[in-house]
Amino acid sequence: MPIDIQAVKQRFGIIGNDPKLNRAIARAVRVAPTDITVLVSGESGTGKETIPKIIHQFSHRKHGPYFAINCGAIPEGTIDSELFGHEKGSFTGATTTRKGYFEVANGGTLFLDEVGELPLTTQVRLLRVLENGEFIKVGSSKVEKTDVRIVAATNKDLRKLVEEGKFREDLYYRLNTVEIPLPPLRERGDDIILLFRKFASDFAYKYNRPPVRLTPEAQQILKQYHWPGNIRELRNVVEQISVLEETREITPDILTKYIPLYRQNLPGIIAGEKANFDFGKDRELIFKLLFEMKKEIDRLKNKIARLNAHTEIIPLPTPRTESHMPVSETLYPASERVHKTLHVEEPVYTLVQDDEEPEKKEESLSLVETEKELIKKALKKHNGRRKPAAKELGISERTLYRKIKQYDLQ
Repeated sequence: MPIDIQAVKQRFGIIGNDPKLNRAIARAVRVAPTDITVLVSGESGTGKETIPKIIHQFSHRKHGPYFAINCGAIPEGTIDSELFGHEKGSFTGATTTRKGYFEVANGGTLFLDEVGELPLTTQVRLLRVLENGEFIKVGSSKVEKTDVRIVAATNKDLRKLVEEGKFREDLYYRLNTVEIPLPPLRERGDDIILLFRKFASDFAYKYNRPPVRLTPEAQQILKQYHWPGNIRELRNVVEQISVLEETREITPDILTKYIPLYRQNLPGIIAGEKANFDFGKDRELIFKLLFEMKKEIDRLKNKIARLNAHTEIIPLPTPRTESHMPVSETLYPASERVHKTLHVEEPVYTLVQDDEEPEKKEESLSLVETEKELIKKALKKHNGRRKPAAKELGISERTLYRKIKQYDLQ
């Protein structure tokens, strides 16, 4: 039976049409009828908590209990008690017997968020539950059984944690029976605009104000931003704009007050991640700049060659006796001929150059400066009109707009 992705998204309030997002939802629906352990991966703020809800609601456990536990928010000293329960008197403060999540969630689904934060001792207990459904309460020796579906989530690289000895390898493979990755917001393209509109509508209703709307230029900036905080960060930005701005039309100047634009598209490597650069958008401009740099280098080479061609090494004769003698007139051009005296005791060699002095100011070979100059010339030629200037440079108008903002060429 085909999966109606749109119906699932409407049911769970998911906004977006990105193919990677749709694949994640489809995979969650497909594994839901089974009891396979699922690992949801993705950066913080990508909405990982929605996938376990989909799995639970499309499973035969949908009428059973559902619990979501943030493993990183529970202190290490009490997490075993929270998950597996404890007996009365098992530790200081244990005045009564307490049931853990694995006991009360029997027959249902348990969502372990930030599973990479679990202590190693707790990981051993969790592995036993996953393998045979058995657990022991803290302070007890009685083995108890539970029937719980586990869905785990993490924003960390569990493989790296395994290599560092911070996560058990056997538990990693037990949790990662099926992995469902969620894409970061920066890779979802037009979904960013859809989410902005949704949040703008929500905050307009909440604060009883007209919804904010983006100009086309502001939309481009929104899609080019890196969004390290993903959907959570976008929601915060929309709320700030909705509350603080009087105008309802959001231009690039307004938007950049709430987004650190200097961080966009800066190439760099995040610790533990591979570099992922994409210069496709600026390829034409980069090629043009490299061509201009090559011409500058060729001109510099020709100038050096001319200087070498007009350079001679002329020996000065050594006098028999110490004397002061004028330098030969052949050492200087007629226009600059002067009489100088040298006290000569050893053979002296001097360089003679033509009257063309090398330029005192070296031409800049900086890629950034060359790029700025090209953009300035194109804008001046077209009287500040960006569209024909972008066509002249061989780049998109959007890229030109970003470069103007970057180099403050307004």
